[in-house]
Amino acid sequence: MKSSKTNDHPLRKSLIDWYDAEKRDLPWRRTKDPWLILLSEVILQQTQVSRGVEYWEKISDRFPNPRALAKVDQEELLTLWQGAGYYARARRLHALAVQVSKPAIEGGFDGTIPGSIEQLLELPGIGAYTAAAVGSIAFDLHIGVVDGNVRRVASRQTGNSNPTHDLVSIWANSMLIPGRPGDSNQAMMDLGAVICKPKTPKCELCPISDSCEGKENPLAYPAATKRKKSIENLDAAVLLDPSGRPRLSRRDSSERFGGMWGPPMSDIATDSLTLVGEVVHHLTHRELRVKVWSGQCSKGTDPSTVPISNLDRKILKIAGVM
Repeated sequence: MKSSKTNDHPLRKSLIDWYDAEKRDLPWRRTKDPWLILLSEVILQQTQVSRGVEYWEKISDRFPNPRALAKVDQEELLTLWQGAGYYARARRLHALAVQVSKPAIEGGFDGTIPGSIEQLLELPGIGAYTAAAVGSIAFDLHIGVVDGNVRRVASRQTGNSNPTHDLVSIWANSMLIPGRPGDSNQAMMDLGAVICKPKTPKCELCPISDSCEGKENPLAYPAATKRKKSIENLDAAVLLDPSGRPRLSRRDSSERFGGMWGPPMSDIATDSLTLVGEVVHHLTHRELRVKVWSGQCSKGTDPSTVPISNLDRKILKIAGVM
């Protein structure tokens, strides 16, 4: 691929022209604030854009900068994060805010998001993709992002059914418009999310379809990888006090749904309890099947006062609490 110091590379120009005309109107695209951009990327790691907007708006409103988040207990963020899933993201984001807010003399960044890839990668919860996204969008660093969307576009464009991460990275970097790396990356992500979709690609609307090696059979690119979900069987005890409030406790950060609150789900003696139903909950690579048992306790907790995961909400609901 020829190098160019201008923006007239046909493929890049077609993509950026399409983006300028068709880009999704997302609130974090109206700012260059690195914290707000980083927040959007962390939320979108495991949350669909449509739902991510809602979480971004309420979290950014409550915590407009890292120092605002660093001042509060982790649980306050987890309360706002309820329903978004993958709660480790929230715990790491809080740890990130604490680290960034420290004085530089103590290894922090005086409350501002650092502007180099190396420094971004040192922050809790920030991997190569997020560092590249924040670096290019907020700081105009010339580095392409690689995620599932970009890999799919690259696979179809190059006709390579199983491209390595390095090959996708090289291709993504070749698609960056000089002076507009952030827009170039967002254009590529939009293309993968809206046009070059996994199962229903809209090849007739693709701005770079002329160069696509895989457009005759797009579903063959990239090659499918089968991942069988493992099944985990669990028990949950919903113990109610005389007022109908369940016994809830805060899960340890080392546990699944760490930092969230829920009913006991380990070391449960079910002999004196009543089985009320079963909940099936899907995680990325695992299916949880939870038998829900009912019983009594002396003192419970009002569920509305603590952060609760989606799974625990299902458990409480089947037990008649929520």
